[in-house]
Amino acid sequence: MDMTIERDAAGAAAPVYRQIADEIRRRVDTGELGAGDRLPPIRSLAERLGVNRDTVSLAYESLASEGLLEARVGRGTFVRAMQPPPLPAGPPELRLSAATERLLDYERTRPRYGNPDGAIPLHAVVPDPALYPLDAFRRSLTRAMAREGAELLGYGSLQGHEGLRQVLAERLSVLGTRVGPESIVLSQGASQGIALALRLFAERGDAVAVEDPTYQNALGTMVGLGLRPVAVPMRTEGVDLQALDRALARPEVKVLYTIPTFHNPLGTSTDLAHREALLAIAARHGKPVIEDAYEMDLRFEGRPTPALAGLDDSGLVVQLLSFSKSLFPGVRSGALVARGRLTDALLVLRHAADLGGALPLQAALADFLRSGAYDRHLVSLRRELRARRDAAVEALEASMPEGTRWATPEGGYQLWVELPESLDTRDLFADAQRHDVLFAPGFQFHPDARVSSALRLSIANAKAAQIREGIERLGALASERLAAGAAGSAGGTRITI
Repeated sequence: MDMTIERDAAGAAAPVYRQIADEIRRRVDTGELGAGDRLPPIRSLAERLGVNRDTVSLAYESLASEGLLEARVGRGTFVRAMQPPPLPAGPPELRLSAATERLLDYERTRPRYGNPDGAIPLHAVVPDPALYPLDAFRRSLTRAMAREGAELLGYGSLQGHEGLRQVLAERLSVLGTRVGPESIVLSQGASQGIALALRLFAERGDAVAVEDPTYQNALGTMVGLGLRPVAVPMRTEGVDLQALDRALARPEVKVLYTIPTFHNPLGTSTDLAHREALLAIAARHGKPVIEDAYEMDLRFEGRPTPALAGLDDSGLVVQLLSFSKSLFPGVRSGALVARGRLTDALLVLRHAADLGGALPLQAALADFLRSGAYDRHLVSLRRELRARRDAAVEALEASMPEGTRWATPEGGYQLWVELPESLDTRDLFADAQRHDVLFAPGFQFHPDARVSSALRLSIANAKAAQIREGIERLGALASERLAAGAAGSAGGTRITI
Protein backbone atom coordinates (compact mmCIF):
# COMPACT_ATOMS: atom_id res chain seq x y z
CA MET A 1 0.00 0.00 0.00
CA ASP A 2 1.29 3.43 -0.96
CA MET A 3 1.20 6.51 1.24
CA THR A 4 1.38 10.00 -0.22
CA ILE A 5 2.20 13.04 1.88
CA GLU A 6 2.68 16.65 0.89
CA ARG A 7 5.64 18.21 2.72
CA ASP A 8 5.18 21.64 1.20
CA ALA A 9 2.90 23.31 3.77
CA ALA A 10 1.77 25.91 1.23
CA GLY A 11 -0.07 23.24 -0.70
CA ALA A 12 -0.84 20.79 2.07
CA ALA A 13 -4.38 20.33 3.32
CA ALA A 14 -3.14 19.59 6.84
CA PRO A 15 0.14 19.44 8.82
CA VAL A 16 2.34 16.50 7.81
CA TYR A 17 1.91 14.67 11.13
CA ARG A 18 -1.88 14.84 10.74
CA GLN A 19 -1.65 13.55 7.14
CA ILE A 20 0.30 10.52 8.41
CA ALA A 21 -2.14 9.94 11.28
CA ASP A 22 -5.19 10.30 9.00
CA GLU A 23 -3.77 7.79 6.52
CA ILE A 24 -3.06 5.21 9.23
CA ARG A 25 -6.53 5.74 10.72
CA ARG A 26 -8.10 5.24 7.28
CA ARG A 27 -6.31 1.95 6.84
CA VAL A 28 -7.47 0.73 10.24
CA ASP A 29 -11.04 1.78 9.44
CA THR A 30 -10.99 -0.08 6.09
CA GLY A 31 -9.36 -3.19 7.53
CA GLU A 32 -6.06 -2.80 5.66
CA LEU A 33 -4.41 -2.68 9.09
CA GLY A 34 -5.80 -4.98 11.73
CA ALA A 35 -5.48 -5.44 15.49
CA GLY A 36 -1.95 -6.50 16.37
CA ASP A 37 -0.35 -5.31 13.12
CA ARG A 38 3.02 -3.72 13.72
CA LEU A 39 3.71 -0.27 12.28
CA PRO A 40 7.12 0.72 10.89
CA PRO A 41 9.60 2.03 13.46
CA ILE A 42 9.55 5.79 13.81
CA ARG A 43 13.09 6.21 12.48
CA SER A 44 12.42 3.94 9.49
CA LEU A 45 9.15 5.61 8.52
CA ALA A 46 10.65 9.09 8.93
CA GLU A 47 13.56 8.22 6.62
CA ARG A 48 11.28 6.69 3.98
CA LEU A 49 8.95 9.68 4.06
CA GLY A 50 11.79 12.20 4.18
CA VAL A 51 10.43 13.88 7.31
CA ASN A 52 11.68 14.55 10.81
CA ARG A 53 11.31 11.74 13.35
CA ASP A 54 9.43 14.13 15.64
CA THR A 55 6.75 14.42 12.93
CA VAL A 56 6.17 10.64 12.80
CA SER A 57 6.37 10.44 16.60
CA LEU A 58 3.68 13.11 16.90
CA ALA A 59 1.43 11.18 14.47
CA TYR A 60 1.85 7.97 16.46
CA GLU A 61 1.28 9.80 19.77
CA SER A 62 -1.95 11.38 18.53
CA LEU A 63 -3.28 7.96 17.44
CA ALA A 64 -2.20 6.39 20.73
CA SER A 65 -4.10 9.11 22.62
CA GLU A 66 -7.20 8.09 20.63
CA GLY A 67 -6.70 4.46 21.69
CA LEU A 68 -5.96 3.35 18.12
CA LEU A 69 -2.28 2.43 18.64
CA GLU A 70 -0.21 1.16 21.53
CA ALA A 71 3.55 1.24 22.07
CA ARG A 72 5.10 -1.91 23.52
CA VAL A 73 8.47 -1.38 25.18
CA GLY A 74 11.24 -2.98 23.18
CA ARG A 75 8.89 -4.31 20.51
CA GLY A 76 7.43 -1.33 18.62
CA THR A 77 4.07 0.29 17.88
CA PHE A 78 1.00 -1.84 17.11
CA VAL A 79 -2.61 -1.42 16.10
CA ARG A 80 -4.58 -1.83 19.27
CA ALA A 81 -7.34 -4.40 19.60
CA MET A 82 -10.61 -2.55 19.90
CA GLN A 83 -12.52 -3.21 23.10
CA PRO A 84 -16.22 -2.66 23.71
CA PRO A 85 -16.70 0.82 25.12
CA PRO A 86 -16.77 0.75 28.93
CA LEU A 87 -19.73 1.94 30.86
CA PRO A 88 -19.46 5.64 31.67
CA ALA A 89 -17.52 6.12 34.89
CA GLY A 90 -17.87 9.87 35.01
CA PRO A 91 -18.80 12.89 32.96
CA PRO A 92 -18.38 12.57 29.18
CA GLU A 93 -15.40 14.12 27.41
CA LEU A 94 -16.37 17.66 26.60
CA ARG A 95 -16.26 18.93 23.05
CA LEU A 96 -13.89 21.84 22.49
CA SER A 97 -14.67 24.73 20.22
CA ALA A 98 -13.38 24.63 16.67
CA ALA A 99 -11.17 27.64 17.39
CA THR A 100 -9.58 25.88 20.36
CA GLU A 101 -8.99 22.73 18.30
CA ARG A 102 -7.29 24.83 15.61
CA LEU A 103 -5.09 26.45 18.24
CA LEU A 104 -4.17 23.03 19.66
CA ASP A 105 -3.23 21.88 16.16
CA TYR A 106 -1.11 25.00 15.70
CA GLU A 107 0.70 24.46 19.01
CA ARG A 108 1.44 20.81 18.15
CA THR A 109 3.34 21.87 15.04
CA ARG A 110 5.69 24.12 17.01
CA PRO A 111 9.07 22.90 18.30
CA ARG A 112 9.10 21.16 21.64
CA TYR A 113 12.13 22.32 23.59
CA GLY A 114 11.68 20.70 26.97
CA ASN A 115 14.18 21.83 29.59
CA PRO A 116 17.35 19.77 29.17
CA ASP A 117 20.03 20.52 31.74
CA GLY A 118 23.19 21.93 30.24
CA ALA A 119 21.71 22.85 26.85
CA ILE A 120 22.82 26.16 25.34
CA PRO A 121 19.65 28.31 25.13
CA LEU A 122 19.70 30.16 21.79
CA HIS A 123 15.96 29.77 21.22
CA ALA A 124 13.87 31.89 23.60
CA VAL A 125 13.57 35.69 23.62
CA VAL A 126 13.38 35.80 27.42
CA PRO A 127 15.73 38.06 29.40
CA ASP A 128 18.57 36.49 31.37
CA PRO A 129 17.57 36.33 35.08
CA ALA A 130 21.16 37.23 35.96
CA LEU A 131 20.46 40.70 34.51
CA TYR A 132 17.26 41.40 36.48
CA PRO A 133 17.55 44.54 38.69
CA LEU A 134 16.06 42.77 41.69
CA ASP A 135 17.18 45.05 44.51
CA ALA A 136 16.28 48.28 42.72
CA PHE A 137 12.83 47.01 41.75
CA ARG A 138 12.21 45.72 45.28
CA ARG A 139 12.89 49.22 46.61
CA SER A 140 10.44 50.69 44.08
CA LEU A 141 7.77 48.20 45.09
CA THR A 142 8.29 49.02 48.78
CA ARG A 143 8.03 52.76 48.14
CA ALA A 144 4.91 52.33 45.99
CA MET A 145 3.13 50.24 48.59
CA ALA A 146 4.06 52.66 51.38
CA ARG A 147 2.88 55.64 49.36
CA GLU A 148 -0.39 54.29 47.93
CA GLY A 149 -1.22 51.40 50.26
CA ALA A 150 -4.66 49.85 50.04
CA GLU A 151 -5.51 51.80 46.89
CA LEU A 152 -3.26 49.39 44.99
CA LEU A 153 -5.13 46.31 46.18
CA GLY A 154 -8.42 46.98 44.42
CA TYR A 155 -9.34 46.72 40.75
CA GLY A 156 -8.42 50.29 39.96
CA SER A 157 -8.98 51.96 36.60
CA LEU A 158 -9.40 49.83 33.49
CA GLN A 159 -6.92 52.12 31.80
CA GLY A 160 -4.29 51.23 34.39
CA HIS A 161 -2.25 53.06 37.00
CA GLU A 162 -2.35 56.79 36.28
CA GLY A 163 1.19 57.42 37.46
CA LEU A 164 2.60 54.80 35.09
CA ARG A 165 0.57 56.16 32.18
CA GLN A 166 1.83 59.65 32.96
CA VAL A 167 5.50 58.69 33.00
CA LEU A 168 5.07 56.61 29.83
CA ALA A 169 3.49 59.57 28.05
CA GLU A 170 6.43 61.76 29.09
CA ARG A 171 8.97 59.24 27.81
CA LEU A 172 7.12 58.75 24.53
CA SER A 173 6.92 62.51 23.97
CA VAL A 174 10.71 62.77 24.31
CA LEU A 175 10.99 60.11 21.58
CA GLY A 176 8.65 62.01 19.27
CA THR A 177 5.29 60.34 19.98
CA ARG A 178 3.34 63.20 21.55
CA VAL A 179 0.48 61.68 23.52
CA GLY A 180 -1.00 62.21 26.95
CA PRO A 181 -1.80 59.58 29.59
CA GLU A 182 -5.40 59.53 28.33
CA SER A 183 -4.14 57.87 25.11
CA ILE A 184 -2.45 54.97 26.92
CA VAL A 185 -4.15 51.75 28.02
CA LEU A 186 -2.03 49.40 30.12
CA SER A 187 -2.05 45.68 29.38
CA GLN A 188 -0.64 42.43 30.70
CA GLY A 189 2.43 42.63 28.49
CA ALA A 190 2.56 42.91 24.71
CA SER A 191 0.90 39.50 24.22
CA GLN A 192 -2.41 40.72 25.59
CA GLY A 193 -1.86 43.95 23.71
CA ILE A 194 -1.63 42.08 20.39
CA ALA A 195 -4.93 40.32 21.03
CA LEU A 196 -6.70 43.51 22.07
CA ALA A 197 -5.36 45.47 19.09
CA LEU A 198 -6.37 42.78 16.61
CA ARG A 199 -9.86 42.62 18.10
CA LEU A 200 -10.21 46.37 17.61
CA PHE A 201 -10.28 45.96 13.84
CA ALA A 202 -10.89 42.33 12.87
CA GLU A 203 -13.35 39.57 13.66
CA ARG A 204 -13.49 35.86 12.92
CA GLY A 205 -12.97 35.19 9.22
CA ASP A 206 -11.25 38.52 8.52
CA ALA A 207 -7.69 38.75 7.21
CA VAL A 208 -4.65 40.50 8.69
CA ALA A 209 -1.64 41.62 6.63
CA VAL A 210 1.55 40.33 8.27
CA GLU A 211 5.20 40.43 7.39
CA ASP A 212 6.67 37.14 6.19
CA PRO A 213 8.42 36.02 8.36
CA THR A 214 6.86 37.43 11.53
CA TYR A 215 6.50 36.84 15.28
CA GLN A 216 5.21 33.31 15.78
CA ASN A 217 3.12 34.12 18.87
CA ALA A 218 1.26 36.81 16.92
CA LEU A 219 0.39 34.13 14.35
CA GLY A 220 -0.86 31.93 17.20
CA THR A 221 -3.03 34.77 18.49
CA MET A 222 -4.56 35.12 15.02
CA VAL A 223 -5.31 31.39 14.92
CA GLY A 224 -7.05 31.64 18.30
CA LEU A 225 -9.13 34.60 17.12
CA GLY A 226 -10.10 32.90 13.85
CA LEU A 227 -8.21 35.45 11.72
CA ARG A 228 -6.36 34.67 8.49
CA PRO A 229 -2.83 36.02 8.02
CA VAL A 230 -2.03 37.42 4.58
CA ALA A 231 1.71 37.15 4.07
CA VAL A 232 3.63 40.15 2.73
CA PRO A 233 7.27 39.28 1.96
CA MET A 234 10.12 40.96 3.78
CA ARG A 235 13.04 42.47 1.87
CA THR A 236 16.40 43.77 3.10
CA GLU A 237 14.94 47.26 3.56
CA GLY A 238 11.73 46.03 5.23
CA VAL A 239 8.34 44.79 4.13
CA ASP A 240 7.84 44.80 0.34
CA LEU A 241 5.88 48.03 -0.15
CA GLN A 242 4.39 47.07 -3.53
CA ALA A 243 3.15 43.77 -2.12
CA LEU A 244 1.82 45.61 0.92
CA ASP A 245 -0.08 48.00 -1.34
CA ARG A 246 -1.76 45.05 -3.05
CA ALA A 247 -2.55 43.33 0.26
CA LEU A 248 -4.14 46.39 1.87
CA ALA A 249 -6.23 46.95 -1.26
CA ARG A 250 -8.06 43.67 -0.55
CA PRO A 251 -11.34 44.38 1.29
CA GLU A 252 -11.04 41.34 3.56
CA VAL A 253 -7.70 42.62 4.93
CA LYS A 254 -8.65 44.80 7.89
CA VAL A 255 -5.32 45.74 9.49
CA LEU A 256 -1.53 45.49 9.18
CA TYR A 257 0.61 44.00 11.98
CA THR A 258 4.24 45.13 11.70
CA ILE A 259 7.46 45.16 13.74
CA PRO A 260 9.56 48.00 12.28
CA THR A 261 12.14 48.14 15.09
CA PHE A 262 14.27 45.07 15.90
CA HIS A 263 11.99 42.82 13.94
CA ASN A 264 11.18 39.40 15.32
CA PRO A 265 12.61 37.15 13.96
CA LEU A 266 14.83 39.14 11.56
CA GLY A 267 16.36 41.58 14.08
CA THR A 268 16.31 44.35 11.45
CA SER A 269 14.93 47.90 11.63
CA THR A 270 13.46 50.00 8.82
CA ASP A 271 14.62 53.51 7.94
CA LEU A 272 12.61 56.73 8.00
CA ALA A 273 11.77 56.73 4.28
CA HIS A 274 10.38 53.19 4.46
CA ARG A 275 8.25 54.03 7.50
CA GLU A 276 6.81 57.11 5.85
CA ALA A 277 6.01 55.14 2.69
CA LEU A 278 4.32 52.41 4.71
CA LEU A 279 2.11 54.94 6.49
CA ALA A 280 1.21 56.58 3.19
CA ILE A 281 0.06 53.22 1.77
CA ALA A 282 -2.01 52.47 4.89
CA ALA A 283 -3.58 55.95 4.76
CA ARG A 284 -4.45 55.61 1.07
CA HIS A 285 -6.36 52.41 1.78
CA GLY A 286 -7.79 53.61 5.09
CA LYS A 287 -6.34 50.58 6.92
CA PRO A 288 -5.05 50.74 10.53
CA VAL A 289 -1.55 49.70 11.55
CA ILE A 290 -0.54 47.78 14.67
CA GLU A 291 3.06 48.72 15.48
CA ASP A 292 4.72 46.19 17.79
CA ALA A 293 7.49 48.16 19.55
CA TYR A 294 8.20 45.56 22.21
CA GLU A 295 12.01 45.97 22.05
CA MET A 296 12.20 49.69 21.34
CA ASP A 297 14.29 50.38 24.48
CA LEU A 298 16.99 47.84 23.56
CA ARG A 299 19.00 49.81 20.97
CA PHE A 300 22.74 49.46 21.66
CA GLU A 301 24.09 50.81 18.37
CA GLY A 302 23.17 53.39 15.75
CA ARG A 303 20.68 56.25 15.81
CA PRO A 304 17.00 55.59 16.61
CA THR A 305 14.37 56.13 13.93
CA PRO A 306 11.03 57.73 14.89
CA ALA A 307 8.33 55.18 15.64
CA LEU A 308 5.38 54.80 13.29
CA ALA A 309 3.19 56.16 16.08
CA GLY A 310 5.31 59.31 16.17
CA LEU A 311 5.11 59.78 12.38
CA ASP A 312 1.37 59.13 12.22
CA ASP A 313 -0.77 62.25 11.72
CA SER A 314 -3.98 60.40 10.87
CA GLY A 315 -4.60 58.28 13.96
CA LEU A 316 -4.00 55.05 12.01
CA VAL A 317 -1.41 53.53 14.34
CA VAL A 318 -1.94 51.56 17.53
CA GLN A 319 1.44 51.07 19.18
CA LEU A 320 2.30 48.17 21.50
CA LEU A 321 4.86 48.57 24.28
CA SER A 322 6.25 46.04 26.74
CA PHE A 323 8.65 45.82 29.68
CA SER A 324 8.85 42.01 29.54
CA LYS A 325 12.00 42.13 27.39
CA SER A 326 13.70 45.24 28.74
CA LEU A 327 13.07 44.44 32.41
CA PHE A 328 11.66 40.97 33.17
CA PRO A 329 8.51 39.03 32.15
CA GLY A 330 7.10 38.89 35.68
CA VAL A 331 6.41 42.61 35.73
CA ARG A 332 3.47 41.84 33.36
CA SER A 333 3.25 45.43 32.20
CA GLY A 334 2.72 46.54 28.64
CA ALA A 335 0.75 49.32 27.01
CA LEU A 336 -1.29 50.21 23.95
CA VAL A 337 -0.99 53.74 22.61
CA ALA A 338 -4.04 54.88 20.62
CA ARG A 339 -6.06 58.00 20.00
CA GLY A 340 -9.64 59.15 20.30
CA ARG A 341 -12.34 56.55 19.83
CA LEU A 342 -9.76 53.74 19.67
CA THR A 343 -8.89 54.32 23.32
CA ASP A 344 -12.56 54.03 24.32
CA ALA A 345 -12.88 50.83 22.33
CA LEU A 346 -9.78 49.34 23.97
CA LEU A 347 -11.27 50.02 27.39
CA VAL A 348 -14.43 48.16 26.45
CA LEU A 349 -12.37 45.18 25.26
CA ARG A 350 -10.22 45.32 28.37
CA HIS A 351 -13.29 45.31 30.61
CA ALA A 352 -14.56 42.19 28.88
CA ALA A 353 -11.16 40.52 29.25
CA ASP A 354 -9.92 40.91 32.82
CA LEU A 355 -11.04 44.12 34.58
CA GLY A 356 -7.51 45.53 34.63
CA GLY A 357 -3.96 44.63 35.61
CA ALA A 358 -1.86 44.25 38.77
CA LEU A 359 -1.78 47.74 40.29
CA PRO A 360 1.08 47.06 42.76
CA LEU A 361 3.40 46.10 39.90
CA GLN A 362 2.26 49.03 37.77
CA ALA A 363 2.84 51.45 40.63
CA ALA A 364 6.26 49.94 41.32
CA LEU A 365 7.16 50.26 37.64
CA ALA A 366 6.11 53.91 37.66
CA ASP A 367 8.44 54.53 40.61
CA PHE A 368 11.22 52.52 38.92
CA LEU A 369 10.97 54.71 35.83
CA ARG A 370 10.78 58.04 37.69
CA SER A 371 13.67 57.20 40.00
CA GLY A 372 16.05 56.73 37.08
CA ALA A 373 16.63 53.07 37.98
CA TYR A 374 15.18 51.88 34.68
CA ASP A 375 17.54 54.01 32.59
CA ARG A 376 20.51 52.86 34.68
CA HIS A 377 19.41 49.27 34.12
CA LEU A 378 19.15 49.88 30.36
CA VAL A 379 22.75 51.13 30.23
CA SER A 380 24.12 47.88 31.65
CA LEU A 381 21.66 45.71 29.71
CA ARG A 382 22.52 47.33 26.38
CA ARG A 383 26.23 46.95 27.07
CA GLU A 384 25.79 43.24 27.76
CA LEU A 385 23.58 42.70 24.70
CA ARG A 386 26.10 44.38 22.43
CA ALA A 387 28.86 42.09 23.73
CA ARG A 388 26.64 39.05 23.15
CA ARG A 389 25.68 40.27 19.67
CA ASP A 390 29.35 40.71 18.79
CA ALA A 391 30.14 37.22 20.06
CA ALA A 392 27.35 35.80 17.91
CA VAL A 393 28.50 37.57 14.75
CA GLU A 394 32.14 36.53 15.30
CA ALA A 395 31.06 32.92 15.79
CA LEU A 396 28.84 32.96 12.70
CA GLU A 397 31.72 34.28 10.61
CA ALA A 398 34.07 31.61 11.94
CA SER A 399 31.79 28.57 12.06
CA MET A 400 28.97 28.65 9.52
CA PRO A 401 29.23 26.90 6.14
CA GLU A 402 29.83 28.88 2.98
CA GLY A 403 26.68 30.53 1.65
CA THR A 404 25.23 31.30 5.10
CA ARG A 405 23.77 34.81 5.47
CA TRP A 406 22.64 36.81 8.47
CA ALA A 407 21.65 40.31 9.49
CA THR A 408 23.60 42.17 12.19
CA PRO A 409 21.04 43.87 14.46
CA GLU A 410 21.57 47.24 16.15
CA GLY A 411 19.52 46.20 19.16
CA GLY A 412 17.19 43.59 20.58
CA TYR A 413 17.75 39.92 21.18
CA GLN A 414 17.49 38.08 17.86
CA LEU A 415 19.55 37.29 14.77
CA TRP A 416 18.10 35.66 11.65
CA VAL A 417 20.46 33.18 9.99
CA GLU A 418 19.81 31.83 6.50
CA LEU A 419 21.69 28.61 5.78
CA PRO A 420 22.22 27.19 2.28
CA GLU A 421 18.81 26.46 0.78
CA SER A 422 19.27 22.69 0.62
CA LEU A 423 18.98 22.49 4.41
CA ASP A 424 15.74 22.21 6.37
CA THR A 425 16.27 23.64 9.85
CA ARG A 426 13.60 21.33 11.27
CA ASP A 427 16.07 18.50 10.66
CA LEU A 428 18.96 20.59 11.99
CA PHE A 429 16.85 21.33 15.08
CA ALA A 430 16.71 17.61 15.94
CA ASP A 431 20.47 17.29 15.42
CA ALA A 432 21.13 20.33 17.59
CA GLN A 433 18.95 19.06 20.43
CA ARG A 434 21.02 15.89 20.56
CA HIS A 435 24.11 18.10 20.87
CA ASP A 436 22.57 20.28 23.61
CA VAL A 437 21.93 23.39 21.53
CA LEU A 438 18.48 24.97 21.21
CA PHE A 439 17.40 27.40 18.49
CA ALA A 440 14.15 28.45 16.80
CA PRO A 441 13.72 26.82 13.35
CA GLY A 442 12.48 29.19 10.68
CA PHE A 443 9.31 27.42 9.53
CA GLN A 444 7.31 28.58 12.57
CA PHE A 445 7.74 32.26 11.64
CA HIS A 446 6.13 31.86 8.20
CA PRO A 447 2.31 32.09 8.01
CA ASP A 448 2.22 28.97 5.80
CA ALA A 449 4.77 27.07 7.97
CA ARG A 450 6.72 26.22 4.82
CA VAL A 451 10.05 24.43 4.82
CA SER A 452 12.77 26.91 5.75
CA SER A 453 16.55 26.92 5.66
CA ALA A 454 16.58 29.78 8.16
CA LEU A 455 16.70 29.89 11.94
CA ARG A 456 16.44 32.49 14.68
CA LEU A 457 19.16 32.76 17.28
CA SER A 458 18.51 34.57 20.56
CA ILE A 459 21.22 36.20 22.65
CA ALA A 460 18.81 36.79 25.54
CA ASN A 461 19.66 33.92 27.85
CA ALA A 462 23.12 32.70 26.87
CA LYS A 463 26.43 34.26 27.92
CA ALA A 464 28.98 35.23 25.25
CA ALA A 465 31.04 32.07 25.74
CA GLN A 466 27.92 29.89 25.45
CA ILE A 467 26.85 31.72 22.31
CA ARG A 468 30.22 31.02 20.66
CA GLU A 469 30.11 27.36 21.66
CA GLY A 470 26.51 26.91 20.54
CA ILE A 471 27.09 28.49 17.13
CA GLU A 472 30.26 26.46 16.65
CA ARG A 473 28.24 23.28 17.21
CA LEU A 474 25.49 24.45 14.87
CA GLY A 475 28.01 25.27 12.17
CA ALA A 476 29.54 21.81 12.42
CA LEU A 477 26.15 20.11 12.28
CA ALA A 478 25.04 22.19 9.29
CA SER A 479 28.27 21.39 7.46
CA GLU A 480 27.79 17.68 8.16
CA ARG A 481 24.29 17.75 6.70
CA LEU A 482 25.46 19.61 3.63
CA ALA A 483 28.29 17.14 3.10
CA ALA A 484 25.92 14.21 3.42
CA GLY A 485 23.42 15.79 1.04
CA ALA A 486 20.69 15.36 3.67
CA ALA A 487 18.13 17.60 2.01
CA GLY A 488 14.46 16.56 2.06
CA SER A 489 12.10 16.97 -0.86
CA ALA A 490 9.48 19.69 -0.45
CA GLY A 491 6.97 17.75 -2.54
CA GLY A 492 5.03 14.52 -2.11
CA THR A 493 6.82 11.26 -1.23
CA ARG A 494 5.43 7.79 -1.96
CA ILE A 495 6.37 4.79 0.15
CA THR A 496 5.01 1.33 0.86
CA ILE A 497 4.31 0.16 4.39
